[in-house]
Amino acid sequence: MTNRTPHRRLPERLLSRRSWPEARFLADMLRTETVGGGLLLLGAVIALIWANSPWRSAYAELGRWVPWPGGAAPHLDLSLAAWAADGLLAIFFFVVGLELKREFVAGDLRDPRRAAVPVIAAMGGMLLPALCYVGVVLATGGTGLRGWAIPTATDIAFALAVLAVVSSHLPQGLRAFLLTLAVVDDLFAIIIIAVFYTADFHPVPLLAALAPIAVFALLVQRRRTWWWALVPLAVLAWALVHSSGVHATVAGVLLGFTVPVLPSRAGGPGLAERLEHKWRPVSAGLAVPVFAFFAAGVSLVDVDLGAVLTDPVVLGVAAGLVLGKAIGVFGSTFLLARFTRAELDEEITWADLLGLALLAGIGFTVSLLIGELAFGAGSPEYDRVKVAVLLGSLVAAVLASTVLLRRNRAYRRISERESRDADGDGIPDVYQEGAA
Repeated sequence: MTNRTPHRRLPERLLSRRSWPEARFLADMLRTETVGGGLLLLGAVIALIWANSPWRSAYAELGRWVPWPGGAAPHLDLSLAAWAADGLLAIFFFVVGLELKREFVAGDLRDPRRAAVPVIAAMGGMLLPALCYVGVVLATGGTGLRGWAIPTATDIAFALAVLAVVSSHLPQGLRAFLLTLAVVDDLFAIIIIAVFYTADFHPVPLLAALAPIAVFALLVQRRRTWWWALVPLAVLAWALVHSSGVHATVAGVLLGFTVPVLPSRAGGPGLAERLEHKWRPVSAGLAVPVFAFFAAGVSLVDVDLGAVLTDPVVLGVAAGLVLGKAIGVFGSTFLLARFTRAELDEEITWADLLGLALLAGIGFTVSLLIGELAFGAGSPEYDRVKVAVLLGSLVAAVLASTVLLRRNRAYRRISERESRDADGDGIPDVYQEGAA
């Protein structure tokens, strides 16, 4: 009798559903992000309408208003728009840091076999858009290569808002893949911002920032969640990182990395999950929508739309989001499955993955942030970046919706089966099938 031990290094099924505890946490998180995505869209629409109305000068003046001019602290005499990008987005990146820590410790990224798929898909989904951007800009003989990273980011909140608008019932496995892909995407975006978009670097403030971060880490490791201590430490760390020339949102990520994930001896959820549950609504409901309000308002009054739509930066960003993301995510996952002989989950088709890859082309928050870092707020190039990001995200959303809605009946059947609880024990039956 021969021993037929499999040698497959990846999961037998790609894009399969997670365990019930993971699925429950995922559902709660995606619910918050979906609401936040709706507020993000609302903020962007209000900004666009105001920026193109007869009162557009008031919108521009509001963004340029400096609430604390000539303050005692260096580098903090910022405009409202700058506070939204540098200050409020630090909350968003703190939540991203918590997500990353949780994924590496207790999520899919802790298992190299399961992590391989979203990590490689995210790498392909960042490399191809960057190449598309560079190729288009060089082919058109234009300038603006500094913006190569703009189309590499995926906005999970925006993507989930699109799914909610079109009433798509994506299976849990696809939603989990989209989330993990976005988390890895955010990790690479953080590295890109810190390495390639840091100007006037000052090492002393950055080294000084390690002190409040270390004290913050000591307190959270000991489960001391005193807000009167943690919040001032976080603000001090943010201010020092901001003074160093590194984008201040990196401080949020570093603080998130210090929070423990695993439950304490007393049981219950880990501190990272508790803080994420507390701060995610602030991030999704306030920080990101306010940033969208100040970042998305581009005036098209008296603008030659033909010249804008043929601008190399606009074409490069749009091509990167629509084509680069789809080809990168789909192609890398397909090649991974082909060379490892791994198979998709029995309920998932390659058309589903194509729809998800197109959905990953929706870039907004981080794309606009990188655009501002690349070209400077208020510059003509940054205004074109806004047009490109909005246009590319809109096209990607329409294409993704078209592909995914064709399978929506099948998704609805899968969703109903994943939520059926015949015995009323609070756990859907599908997560108990095959249990001894």
